[in-house]
Amino acid sequence: MQTILRAILILLFVSEIGLSQQDGRKYNAFSGAAVLTVDGGPTIGRTDYTGIRPDYFGRASLEYFFPAYSKSSIGIRGFGGGGYIAGKDVAMMPDIFRTKMKFLGSGLVYALNINDVVVPYVFLGASYLWFDPYGNNGVRLTNNLNHVYKKYEIDYNGELGFRFLVTKNLSLNLSGGVQLSPNDYLDDKAIGVNNDYFYFANVGISFSLFGDFDSDGDGVPDSKDICPNTPSGITVDARGCPLDSDGDGVPDYIDKCPNTPKGAPVDRDGCPLDSDGDGVPDYKDVCPNTPAGVRVDELGCPLDSDGDGVPDYLDKCPNTPSGVQVDKDGCPLDSDHDGVPDYLDKCPNTVPGIKVDSSGCPIKEVEDKVQVPAEKPVEETGFNKITLNVETYFMPGKTKLLPSAYIELDKLLKIMKEQSASRWKIAGFTDNKSSDKSSRSISLARANAVLNYFISRGISKKRFLVVGLGKASPIATNSNEEGRMKNRRVEVTRIK
Repeated sequence: MQTILRAILILLFVSEIGLSQQDGRKYNAFSGAAVLTVDGGPTIGRTDYTGIRPDYFGRASLEYFFPAYSKSSIGIRGFGGGGYIAGKDVAMMPDIFRTKMKFLGSGLVYALNINDVVVPYVFLGASYLWFDPYGNNGVRLTNNLNHVYKKYEIDYNGELGFRFLVTKNLSLNLSGGVQLSPNDYLDDKAIGVNNDYFYFANVGISFSLFGDFDSDGDGVPDSKDICPNTPSGITVDARGCPLDSDGDGVPDYIDKCPNTPKGAPVDRDGCPLDSDGDGVPDYKDVCPNTPAGVRVDELGCPLDSDGDGVPDYLDKCPNTPSGVQVDKDGCPLDSDHDGVPDYLDKCPNTVPGIKVDSSGCPIKEVEDKVQVPAEKPVEETGFNKITLNVETYFMPGKTKLLPSAYIELDKLLKIMKEQSASRWKIAGFTDNKSSDKSSRSISLARANAVLNYFISRGISKKRFLVVGLGKASPIATNSNEEGRMKNRRVEVTRIK
């Protein structure tokens, strides 16, 4: 008896270790199944007869295991059967007994899936026993004949066994156990203080009915498995689907980039997409349509070594000094087209065609110490330049002219019409309150508003040079509002 109890305790301990080492829910082979078992084998009586005389018994049982998705499961068992126990003792009269018995019982069974084949179990329960002791001559024994005791009782059953799964629903069983009597009359004798009991060892087969199966062997029964064809050996979640730790839609076992940030689009290998092939994944790429072969920075944008806003692969002037305004080709602006960029030009409004020095200022030519006559000044017939103050001649906060500006512009319009060969420069300026880019943009818009007025009055666009110089060339200080108002202006100047 002590051996059986030790075995039960060992099995329970092993089951706890197995459960603690699980990395998720595991499918149990008997989950939700009804199991029909037929088994039998030898019996060994432990009674007042000291000699051992093996006999046999057989039984049938029906078990139901509650649904469980762990390595262990619990079920209930009902069973019935019959057989014999026997004993011998030369000191007894008669020296041999054999007791016929029948029984019905029930109890709880605890099963543990060690692996896909071996399932040990323990059973504890009780049974109602009918017994009838005989002697070696086939005659009922004395106390039996005299009705000294009742020939029925409630016994206690303990069993330890192993099921070996042959198929999904068929198993071979080996088990051993003990049945304890609360009385001392299984051998018809009541000698000493110990009650009778007997051991048994059984071999049998079990057939599972209505159980759930796990076709792909991933540990999740088919009824719960929404990914039923998972390859063998793949770790799955509770729904039977391969784990996808980074949630990118590509399961871990084929994911070549397992730590993709959440939400990043990936290819079929689970790696972040890089649509333009610049080596920076789309989810980080601030410039997603970079041409092939162009070197980029960590944000996926083409390199701009001189920081002028024009990427190196388009920059025709790659070493522009920091802070210098450039055109679309990355070259420093030259507003008066004198060949000297604005940032070096000390005379920014040079008339086209005039030769200038390295500072952008006109050169006085001397040849053989003979003074070259000065160029004939522009014929002045009326106005040759006007300045439109933004606060006075433009709508507040906009680039649209006020009607008051027309009066001033018409002073030049007459000259333009009378002298059709004359050319003019329209330049817009701002104060220093905005960025370079914003200043150039708004100053050019105001200059174009003036140009459009002249065009609307019949003057050809080809006669004008229109520039937005932003905060360049202030005519007053920008340290107070009065000076800034003077700097916000549009100048119309005759250049030919």
